[in-house]
Amino acid sequence: MFDLVTGKAGHIPNHNAAPLLISSIAEAVAFTAAIAVPLLFIADRVPEVPSIIAFVAAAPPPPPPPPPLARAAAATGQKTVAASGPSIPIEAPAEIRAEAPGLPADDGVPGGVEDGIPGSIVGGVPGGAIEAPPPPPPAPAPAAAPRPVRIAGEVKAPALLTRVEPDYPRLAVAANITGVVILEATVNTEGEVTDVRVLRSVHPLLDFEAIKALKQWRYSPLTLNGHRSPFVLTVTLSFALKPAA
Repeated sequence: MFDLVTGKAGHIPNHNAAPLLISSIAEAVAFTAAIAVPLLFIADRVPEVPSIIAFVAAAPPPPPPPPPLARAAAATGQKTVAASGPSIPIEAPAEIRAEAPGLPADDGVPGGVEDGIPGSIVGGVPGGAIEAPPPPPPAPAPAAAPRPVRIAGEVKAPALLTRVEPDYPRLAVAANITGVVILEATVNTEGEVTDVRVLRSVHPLLDFEAIKALKQWRYSPLTLNGHRSPFVLTVTLSFALKPAA
């Protein structure tokens, strides 16, 4: 105590150093055991980490080489476009000329318009293109031929103007062939016999002569309601031998 007052301090011997060191070591061992023992129990309960299986895939094959056209374009530095259809130009043309195919550059089209596009008729056509005239009207359809009227009942046959008798064939006379031939004659609007049909035949020789003679007959025209009309009538021709004198 006196030394502290006077400022002269000396070493005070400590007789309790060994017990203090032993006590510190015991505390460290107890603290370490308190931490390590729980960790041992926890380590037994930690699940095992499964092993990882790694698959290594084979490297993909190298891409095929480019076609010759692409290689040539790549070598020259030009751009190409691959297409299945017709080729399409990539760069715009330097000049666009609008000209009709097949026409000269200085000639126009007949029927142009004044101040038209280049290549038209010089001066144009006043008033524009000339319109085509309207088509002519269709020709009237030909009138259907009137049907022949059959002579019967109230319709009377016109007057017979010319009558030609049939010839009697010598072979028919020698064979003693006789009979009545019934014919149907068609007469036109002029009174001419145009068609003859055999309704009753006797013999081909007599039929032929009867038709030949009837086609030479002429009638007056038949007029019905102010209009001429063809007609059909029945004619009877008789072939008979004259008695010997």
